[in-house]
Amino acid sequence: MKDSFNALTTLDVGGRTYRYYRLNTLEPAFPIHRLPYSIRILLENLLRHEDGVGTTRADIEALAGVDLRRVPQRDINFTPARVILQDFTGVPCVVDLAAMREAITRLGGDARAVNPLCPVELVIDHSVMIDVYGSKDALDLNARIEFQRNRERYAFLRWGQAALKNFTVVPPDTGIVHQVNLEYLARVVFEKDGLLYPDSCFGTDSHTTMVNGIGVLAWGVGGIEAEAAMLGQPSSMLIPEVIGVRVTGKLAEGATATDLVLTVTEMLRKRGVVEKFVEFFGPGLASLTAADRNTIGNMAPEYGATCGIFPIDSETLRYMRLTGRGEAQIAVVEAYAKAQGLWWSPDLPEPDYTEVLDLDLGSIVPSLAGPKRPQDRVPLPALKANFRQALAAEQALRPSKGPAWVTDGAHRFELNDGAVVIAAITSCTNTSNPGVLIGAGLLARRARALGLSTRPWVKTSLAPGSLAVTEYLGKAGLLEDLEHFGFHVAAYGCTTCIGNSGPLDEPIARAIQDHGLSVSAVLSGNRNFEGRIHQDVRMNYLASPPLVVAFAIAGTTDVDLNTEPMGVDADGQPVFLRDVWPSNLEIQAEVARSVSAELFRKSYADVLTGDARWRSIAVAASKTYAWDDHSTYIRHPPYFEGMTLTAPGISPITGARCLALLGDSITTDHISPAGSIKKDGPAGRYLLAHGVQPPDFNSFGSRRGNHEVMVRGTFANTRIKNALTPGVEGGVSRHLSVAAAVVEPIYDVAMKYAAEGTPLIVLAGREYGTGSSRDWAAKGTLLLGVRAVIAQSFERIHRANLVGMGVIPLCFLPGESAPGLGLDGTERFDIEGLVPHADVVTVRAVRDDGLATVFGAQVRVNTAKEWEYLLHGGVLPFMLRQMAA
Repeated sequence: MKDSFNALTTLDVGGRTYRYYRLNTLEPAFPIHRLPYSIRILLENLLRHEDGVGTTRADIEALAGVDLRRVPQRDINFTPARVILQDFTGVPCVVDLAAMREAITRLGGDARAVNPLCPVELVIDHSVMIDVYGSKDALDLNARIEFQRNRERYAFLRWGQAALKNFTVVPPDTGIVHQVNLEYLARVVFEKDGLLYPDSCFGTDSHTTMVNGIGVLAWGVGGIEAEAAMLGQPSSMLIPEVIGVRVTGKLAEGATATDLVLTVTEMLRKRGVVEKFVEFFGPGLASLTAADRNTIGNMAPEYGATCGIFPIDSETLRYMRLTGRGEAQIAVVEAYAKAQGLWWSPDLPEPDYTEVLDLDLGSIVPSLAGPKRPQDRVPLPALKANFRQALAAEQALRPSKGPAWVTDGAHRFELNDGAVVIAAITSCTNTSNPGVLIGAGLLARRARALGLSTRPWVKTSLAPGSLAVTEYLGKAGLLEDLEHFGFHVAAYGCTTCIGNSGPLDEPIARAIQDHGLSVSAVLSGNRNFEGRIHQDVRMNYLASPPLVVAFAIAGTTDVDLNTEPMGVDADGQPVFLRDVWPSNLEIQAEVARSVSAELFRKSYADVLTGDARWRSIAVAASKTYAWDDHSTYIRHPPYFEGMTLTAPGISPITGARCLALLGDSITTDHISPAGSIKKDGPAGRYLLAHGVQPPDFNSFGSRRGNHEVMVRGTFANTRIKNALTPGVEGGVSRHLSVAAAVVEPIYDVAMKYAAEGTPLIVLAGREYGTGSSRDWAAKGTLLLGVRAVIAQSFERIHRANLVGMGVIPLCFLPGESAPGLGLDGTERFDIEGLVPHADVVTVRAVRDDGLATVFGAQVRVNTAKEWEYLLHGGVLPFMLRQMAA
């Protein structure tokens, strides 16, 4: 490295001398102390990686002297310290690495050259489902089913751990990736060969931002970008705008961290922070625990930001001690952060931000969010009105037949619209925060003492974020109280929040379907998009864990728990939410008594060992993977077939057909295959043809290592609306090359176009690709034959993923849209002027009668590096050619 600023210096901590690149070396020429903390981390990254080619002195000077009040236009590189994966998105990454090992051999290289160059840690947390609930053996039974379904995938990951360097797997039934990251994996300050630098990471899950709460700069990327980072490829990005949020006051009685983050999500969505950094500062930080900060960082994808970061301070060190980190590591973090200017205290001057927003913690009130988007916050007293308004909209589209009488085991009851059929304490967002979990347990204790119980139609589950959670709930004596209401520990994983809610009891599911009921789920998660939680549940509300318990007791969202009782006690007297809600002091006292460093050290002592099921998986050591042609889980991907050392360039797009004409807020859940696999869909037909019976279908997420399954489920969401098939919901389209185009599954239509050699495009509205960082939303799009997506706007991760797979993202010019231009999707499309570094292209849409609509579209390829990816057909071929050369 060049170090043209002579920034490399030394730091003595605990009798040892370390080296680091000192930011203050750039002063007084550049006022580093005025930069936001997150920009200082980016600046250190440039200093450390200056090589005169990819990162130059001019890049460093541009970032050090940036005026964030003007929209920055310069590209910089960023190289994360490590990469973190979960198994749904991680398996395809390892599949691609395995395929690259074979491909590089064909190109004359060495398979062992394909290895992660930085630490890569994969946590298995996305596979377990809530098949069994409401019993003490639910945890063991769900884990047993999980291994039966996923043994082949897990064996593949064991091969990867043995064959690949710098690759670690945290076994299943340990915890949720982001909580394991916070409690165990995060270094806060990295040390390698005596060199200190800020911990940072890319993650193949959008909620990687959770670790922002303890000062680690991290964000979610697609699997494609993660693979590039693993293989030493820096990520190219525009210098980000940074929105500062000045925090004041403290949370009022009864308000939780969940209420806070839902308010922040609403506020920042309204402001618009897509592709921006958000940084929290101000005197109110002193009243927020690290767990509260982590909750706010977690939902950065929901408010649209790249990250939502807090600086390192004394609370960061307290959290590190609480979670069992060693004193030597904590001393290094403190000394480095203070020496480097990354330490925050309230007496320091405020940095210069692009814009500053104010957040008064005292204004936060109990809230939910829903029923279809996390930014749609609903104050608790307004829930009843919100539900009824949403119900009226649903009834206008799909009128229900009214209440249904259901017999389920020993229970007979009337099931109505609004019935809470799923109540889940789930998700990384809230199961990392002792305050809200202890609060849920204390509420359950009070409600149990009054003789309350869960309604018989509610499927309840508790999926702790780590083993430590179960330990401190047990120590507090609250597990039995939660179990009284059916909240037995059912799994250690993401479960309901990602759609792994498992089946509803059959009589309940049948009643919902037969009567067209609009039932509800209440979960302590971060996502509630249509069709995500359960395909039979139309109304999904995000809430704090205490409110999840309360709604399991109330049994409906058609209620105002501020004024109406949640149930009746043993004497038949009404019980209100205020009667069972614990005070902030009660919660804090129980947290202080029950949560300790020793508890965390015990929980993580053997975290990499796994249980007997995991250890029983035998794997043969080999530098390349032995692909099984009969496997329906792990298949050799097609991305490198016929590949040569010469980049193919960007081929013209002429005579393209529109596969889907979509509206606003199309999420990656709409695009990427997720949830259960239907036997009558293309993916189900494929599995049946390969001898897999419906009980063994498993989920789409578990089959992400098989492109044949995944491409058949792309755009197959049951709630997606394609304007090419008006009045028909679901993943369907029409083959417009024939006169009598009938409605068919999108996959079937795409394959007919492929057989003709017809390229495809997708037309969409605003916020295309919002939601989880699902790489298959881009991979599936490519494999369907889509060359370009033209939308009004894109969410950050999905846009990058499209480029990474060689699909071109284009934006309608401001004020224009497909409906506004009179496009109905039946036209043939030519895209003219698509050459490297083009800012705008011309799109010619020709109707069958010969009339043409011509319009401009902005090319959303943001950096020179992204253009290189497109010229090579995507980032994976680009990297492979580099390694082979």
